[in-house]
Amino acid sequence: MFERFTKDARQTVVDAQAQARDLGHGRIGTEHVLLALLDADDSTARALRAHGLEAAALRARVAAVGGLDGDLDPDALRSIGIDLDAVRRAAEDSFGEGALDAAPGERGRRKGHRPFGKEAKKALELSLRHAIRLKHNYIGTGHILLGLLHDDDFRAVRLVWESGADVAELRADITRMLTSKAA
Repeated sequence: MFERFTKDARQTVVDAQAQARDLGHGRIGTEHVLLALLDADDSTARALRAHGLEAAALRARVAAVGGLDGDLDPDALRSIGIDLDAVRRAAEDSFGEGALDAAPGERGRRKGHRPFGKEAKKALELSLRHAIRLKHNYIGTGHILLGLLHDDDFRAVRLVWESGADVAELRADITRMLTSKAA
């Protein structure tokens, strides 16, 4: 599949890894791929910005809610009656100090390779399906965005909604953009 990726699409994958690493997240999620697309200087990024998405605001939102690797937002959990400090204390009382700390192999992750999470893998697979549906023999950044926006349960879709954009409209605009390029 990756042999069909354009240079910009390949760069998006590399940049998504950098986004996850810079945010201290252990896995690459659809939110990191969305951030990478938004940071680019191409028609897909311009379409995202035209729909009201801003890189700084989106990055702050992703940082606030944490990554796919178990980072949790203490305030959000507290709002539903879960106190992370109390959970940590109870775990340490039962299992010893540091019971919830990352395993030694996880500590080195700050600098290293980040694997793709389940949603991000699925979104990249869906980008291929969108390229095939549009009768394209390549996968570009627009196809990647369509893959990210394909499933309403993907975190990227929720972030687009939270940014005030109409996801269906964005999908339609990206599809129009991709079909007009082919014409």
